[in-house]
Amino acid sequence: MTTQGAGPGAASAPLEEFATEDTYVEWQRAQGVPVIHDYVFEDLRTMELGSTPWKGGRGAIINIPNMVINNDCQIVELGPGALSEPERHIYEESVYILSGRGATSVWIDENRKQTFEWGEGSLFAIPLNAWYQHFNGSGTEPVRYLAVTTAPTAMRQYRNLDFIFNNPFAFEDRFDSEDGYFNGEGKLYNARIWETNFVPNADSMPLHSWKERGAGGTNVMLELAKNTTKAHISEFPVGTYKKAHRHGPGAHLVLLGGVGFSLLWQEGQEPRQCNWKRGSLVVVPTEGCFHQHFNTGATPARYLALRLGGIRGGSVPQGGADVSIREGGIQVEYEDEAPEIHRRFEAELAQHGATCRMKALVAGCTGEVGPTHLGGGD
Repeated sequence: MTTQGAGPGAASAPLEEFATEDTYVEWQRAQGVPVIHDYVFEDLRTMELGSTPWKGGRGAIINIPNMVINNDCQIVELGPGALSEPERHIYEESVYILSGRGATSVWIDENRKQTFEWGEGSLFAIPLNAWYQHFNGSGTEPVRYLAVTTAPTAMRQYRNLDFIFNNPFAFEDRFDSEDGYFNGEGKLYNARIWETNFVPNADSMPLHSWKERGAGGTNVMLELAKNTTKAHISEFPVGTYKKAHRHGPGAHLVLLGGVGFSLLWQEGQEPRQCNWKRGSLVVVPTEGCFHQHFNTGATPARYLALRLGGIRGGSVPQGGADVSIREGGIQVEYEDEAPEIHRRFEAELAQHGATCRMKALVAGCTGEVGPTHLGGGD
């Protein structure tokens, strides 16, 4: 049986190019907001910003140099006493307060608004498609915050901004306007998982031992507002560094405290060294990019990671994050790392007048015994 119909036959004349579109990029252009393509930022608290009319203040959008990005980072500043425009959207958003103090109202029904206060170091997520509005609580100082969102994914999938920003559907299974939703309470689960809707101070909240990541490091995995995106906070002691690992792009690492550097590299390539301090941002730029974090300062180093793949959504398996690549995981054990990595760390410590404390963990270390694989303190 033969089926006849129009098809890609031989062309008798040159064919026109197929028109492509990128709703996310078009939306960026319509906002007139500065877009920065990079993955290392020295200090988000002082970086230059432009106008962000849709947020009611100043800001910038950060995209890693990778057109396949699934999330972005938006830096927004509200002037003294200012408030943002009310908005809602069909993409997820996690917010970390870089500086200042204020409050946020979240609602589905205007008669049942939930309002909570926050300050520098607070972390929360906006429930999906709920209305929200931010308020600067100071009459003299600006507020600046970072928001990691899934806007690129949503806009490129649906390609309709009216659907994104003016959709009446209420996800009441995620947020039903109950009192106390943002009171900071939560529940601790196995594997260091803390489920909550508001973290008052990510800079100092208690963490738990993660012995598999090495060198006495501590951690908490955060599940916020029943979103499918995730966050975690990790800290590691003075004179130490974490084991290298790799995963997909788009993990945004905000430095909450300490001084040090990260190495980022693709297998077989020379690593890029990214120096950081409190307020810095380092983003994992590409699929399979190895990254490793080093503390060269006089205090513990702590960072917040905001990325795709919440455990609740089932999109990222928990196993493998701290399993050796020799066993099918994504982590490089200390004994498998290139010797140059440790030599570089000791050289950086010498420049800071500090001592390496990895002798119990790394062969060839010329420093002293510090934390061990057991985690916790010295």
